[in-house]
Amino acid sequence: MNNTDEENEIWLDKSDVENRHVYHRLKRVFDFCASLLGLIILSPLFLILAICIKSENWRGPVFYSQIRLGVGGRPFKMYKFRSMIVDADKKIKDLLDKNEVDGAMFKMKEDPRITKVGKFIRKYSLDELPQLYNVLIGDMSLVGPRPPLTREVKEYTEYDKQRLLVQPGCTGLWQVSGRNSLGFDEMVELDLNYIEQSNILFDISIMFRTIKIMIWPNDAY
Repeated sequence: MNNTDEENEIWLDKSDVENRHVYHRLKRVFDFCASLLGLIILSPLFLILAICIKSENWRGPVFYSQIRLGVGGRPFKMYKFRSMIVDADKKIKDLLDKNEVDGAMFKMKEDPRITKVGKFIRKYSLDELPQLYNVLIGDMSLVGPRPPLTREVKEYTEYDKQRLLVQPGCTGLWQVSGRNSLGFDEMVELDLNYIEQSNILFDISIMFRTIKIMIWPNDAY
């Protein structure tokens, strides 16, 4: 790392982040109400997507769960609509050398594990909708850093671990700023910028930008 990179690094004050009690309480109330309303309104869409997923493999599950790490590195079970073949996790080791994103994160545009329905729901971020349940029960927030896998965090530096100071989100600054066209280091910088500047109005603006991207998709895969 050169001197310019070091000068641009964002080192957060942990106590300052943790002591923003009013913001965190307001955010939790908003998250709970919005996620509950979202689950109710979107329930017909959930049924349609469940039927589409089952049509490709009747014996396969509709939902997919995976252990992710939340605030402070606490593990939790994150839910998504299944967009891959049933044994996708067992095949990841064979694909790691084909990773198209730099750093401690795996993304592959033409991932052979993705189903036909999965490709569509990923494009429009519909596979992420069950995470509203994670928000409802308090594991996640509507807006925050992407929740990482345990194997990813093992590769984190102390600088990268600052992403874990707040609850992970269904969407965030990374998702609305380029997503997979950005490398891991750029994602970290965006997340730390978000944590440093976060407020209710900023969260709402990111959610509106997320809705726009769901209608007119970026490079999600």
